[in-house]
Amino acid sequence: MTTLERLTDVERRGRTEDRVVLITGAGRGLGRATAEVLADAGMRVVVADVRREAADETVAALDGADAVAVTLDVREERSAADAVRNAIERFGRLDVLVNNAGTDVTKAFDEMTADEWGRVIDVNLRGPMTMTQAALPALRHSSRGHVVNITSTAAKRAWTEATAYHASKWGLLGFSHALHAEARRYGVRVTAVVCGGMRTPFILDRFPDVPLENLMDPHAAANAVRFALEQPDGVVIPELMVLPLNETSWP
Repeated sequence: MTTLERLTDVERRGRTEDRVVLITGAGRGLGRATAEVLADAGMRVVVADVRREAADETVAALDGADAVAVTLDVREERSAADAVRNAIERFGRLDVLVNNAGTDVTKAFDEMTADEWGRVIDVNLRGPMTMTQAALPALRHSSRGHVVNITSTAAKRAWTEATAYHASKWGLLGFSHALHAEARRYGVRVTAVVCGGMRTPFILDRFPDVPLENLMDPHAAANAVRFALEQPDGVVIPELMVLPLNETSWP
């Protein structure tokens, strides 16, 4: 086999066509951008969101791609199991899980209630655990099983009025690396995508005065997800960082 033939074979095995992906929090923002990018790459997409109407809007925006909308509360085991079952019933299998759903409470620590703290931890950290446990049996049966955890520069440094968010994202990064070490024995790859600030409702709804030049288009992060998924057999990117050039929160 020539070098060119070997390279072509590697490229073929790294392609994403026909893989089935379930994306949480895909009703808007980075989740929607990821659905668009992966659908464009030929993947079949399960658009999952706690707001069904937002999931339906994302499917409509995919312009005829093979996609389905499902209602999902990542905090609930039954909801997670239902989303995975719906994916398998619709497409016959599940190859990729993107844990994207997230929330925050912008409040000083001494003003935050236990319920507010718990909601952030439940969505941002317990949610990926619940979803991964539900999806792992299907991912183990896939020849290209992959979990992508969307974390944040909040897992690398800290700022004020975000203690619960930092705790959840540092925890998610640690979970992702530990899961990488454990799941590779089953042939399942795990990638943490560390995202900087993006021009999404998650930031702009709360901080409308933030300079747009300090934020990136969420499609940049979505393309980083695609890049991780396109690596050839036997290769994994455990952690990948993508952030706007002028982001003020890094380093």
